[in-house]
Amino acid sequence: MIPLWKVPQPELTLPEKDVHIWRADLDLPIIGFRKLHQTLSIDERMRAERFYFEKDRRRFIAARGILREILGCYLGVEPNAVRFWYENNGKPRLAGMSGKGAIYFNLSHSEGIALYGFTRNHEIGVDIEYMRDISEMDQMVEQFFSVREKRVFRTLPENQKKEAFFNCWTRKEAFIKAVGDGLSRPLDSFAVTLGRGDPARLLRIEEDSNVAFRWSIQDLRPTPGFVAAIAVEGENLELRCWQWSN
Repeated sequence: MIPLWKVPQPELTLPEKDVHIWRADLDLPIIGFRKLHQTLSIDERMRAERFYFEKDRRRFIAARGILREILGCYLGVEPNAVRFWYENNGKPRLAGMSGKGAIYFNLSHSEGIALYGFTRNHEIGVDIEYMRDISEMDQMVEQFFSVREKRVFRTLPENQKKEAFFNCWTRKEAFIKAVGDGLSRPLDSFAVTLGRGDPARLLRIEEDSNVAFRWSIQDLRPTPGFVAAIAVEGENLELRCWQWSN
């Protein structure tokens, strides 16, 4: 899907039936970067300092600062007033917000492009990848893909395999991030579609075949050369795509 990325109105709301996806460039001018840095918490600034390369440090700061700005917009508070807590698997949540009407969110970034997903009352996962050449692609397929995915991948023409690999990878990562299982759920324990022309879909989950029907997966093409996917718990949700700007 090639979405239309719109600039949002100042009074933006997040209805329960909406899924909001935001696209943002993390390589910002110094003024914008400094503004975002000031909104971070002490622990986020400490995490930023652990990055060895300055480029990675700045992108982390931008990614977290933009997340705070967007959440602040939905909540009607200043970005530095947004508070997080973290589940045992490291997945962030909004502090003091649970039950009906709670905002769920997820983010992913690759090569300076970030995607953010937001819903109310629906778990969500987002993954974006730059479609680079991977010399060990076949080995990764054998190690991480399900039996069905491997079978489909092997039948594809060579000129379609890279796209299929990233289709599969982003769909799987988005689902893993949505359910919050992390490393506890093997990537080969569930199957997604991956072939060109196959609509993005969760086909099977090893331990419960009925669970797959509760999830919706959507492909996105956020910018040329990148592949992305979102996984949302629920059906018939309205997807809206926004462009972040500082």
